[in-house]
Amino acid sequence: MKTYKSFSSEETRKFGEAMAKDLLVAKHTGRARIFALKGDLGAGKTTFTQGLIKGLGSKRRATSPTFVIMRRHALKNARHKNIFHIDAYRLATAEHLAVLGFKEIAADAKNIIVIEWPERAKKILPKHTTWIEFRHGKKENERTIILKR
Repeated sequence: MKTYKSFSSEETRKFGEAMAKDLLVAKHTGRARIFALKGDLGAGKTTFTQGLIKGLGSKRRATSPTFVIMRRHALKNARHKNIFHIDAYRLATAEHLAVLGFKEIAADAKNIIVIEWPERAKKILPKHTTWIEFRHGKKENERTIILKR
C-alpha cells in the first residue's frame, strides 16, 4: 500500500499521467490491467482518469461516463490498444457490467480498464485488480490517494 498527497486537480491529473508512464514500461502481465477507483463524489477519480488517458497517448478528453456507463478510448501505443473508462454508479448489480462484455474486455491483455464506483461490480472484478482510493483532505483541493495492489 502506498499513499500519495495531491493539493490540486492538476496534481491529481499529473499522478494519472505518471501511472500511465509506468504502464508503458512495466513488465507485461499477460492480462488486462484493471484499476478500481474508490472514493466520494468529487474526490478526484475522473480527474485521475483524465491524466491516465492523456498519459497513454489519447488525444480525446476523458469525461465521466456516468450516463453511458462505459467509454472506450483507442490508444496508439505498442502495448495497449484500448482504455475502457467505466462508471458503475448506476449499475444495480455486477451482472449488468457482465452484459456489457466486461469479461471479454478484461480477457484482452492489450486493454486497460478503469472503473469508478467499483463496489457495485466487485463480484466480477478479478483478484489482480489494482485498487486506488481517493479521499478528500482537510483543505478544499487536498486529496489523499491510496494505492493498493
